[in-house]
Amino acid sequence: MGKTENIIVIIIFNFFLIAFIVAIITFIWQYQRKKAQHHLDMKHQQSAHQKELLLTQIEIQKQTMQEIGKEIHDNIGQQLTLASLYAHQLNHKSNPEAIFQSIQNIHTIIDNSLADLRQLSHTLTNDSIVETTLVSLLNAECKKVNAVKKCVFTSQLHQAELHLPYQYKSVLLRIAQEFIQNSIKHAQCETITVTLSNNTNELTLLLTDDGKGMDLQQSKSNWGIGLQNMQKRTEIIGGKMELSSHNNGTSLTIKIPMSN
Repeated sequence: MGKTENIIVIIIFNFFLIAFIVAIITFIWQYQRKKAQHHLDMKHQQSAHQKELLLTQIEIQKQTMQEIGKEIHDNIGQQLTLASLYAHQLNHKSNPEAIFQSIQNIHTIIDNSLADLRQLSHTLTNDSIVETTLVSLLNAECKKVNAVKKCVFTSQLHQAELHLPYQYKSVLLRIAQEFIQNSIKHAQCETITVTLSNNTNELTLLLTDDGKGMDLQQSKSNWGIGLQNMQKRTEIIGGKMELSSHNNGTSLTIKIPMSN
């Protein structure tokens, strides 16, 4: 009986020993397989991450080029349009003093355009916009075009002017520039009015002219780059744009929600 028990114990011990060895081998095999799978997954993740980075870089480059295009069209393009208008007016002026003044205006505008191009080559942020209030920026824009058309700026801020970030000021200034230039070139207007006001929750920029108006249905279905940029810029800062026009003028309203 003693021998039988010893044999049984030995058999059981060997069974558990073999089972233990098999378990260790199985564990090692599964560990190696999981490790290999992990390395493979990491490679896939790195590859996907690299592709994502590349797509992001392409998207950033695309957005940057679009932003540069908008800046050239909305800022430098508008200034050169004014210079062209001054140049055309020279054909209808005979007063030497008036001619000299127009030439000086053209010279100033071209200098400003060249300065903006140099600035754009370094950064898309215009320091003058960063450091100047929106009221001053809009007032200065109206003064630029007063020699061509009557441009009236009024501010109806109900409290001290909000400290707006660069993006807000830049968007509203570029929209005002685009509207003014479109009114000068296409509306045959006499007066352009720019009004800025705010209440507790909303900042409003109202731009109007007394020109011949336009067909809104045709304009909305065939929006040029200028109107498209206005719409996109307004959406970027979470605002709403309303355009209305009739035979005695056009009105553009930009409403920007403001936090308390």
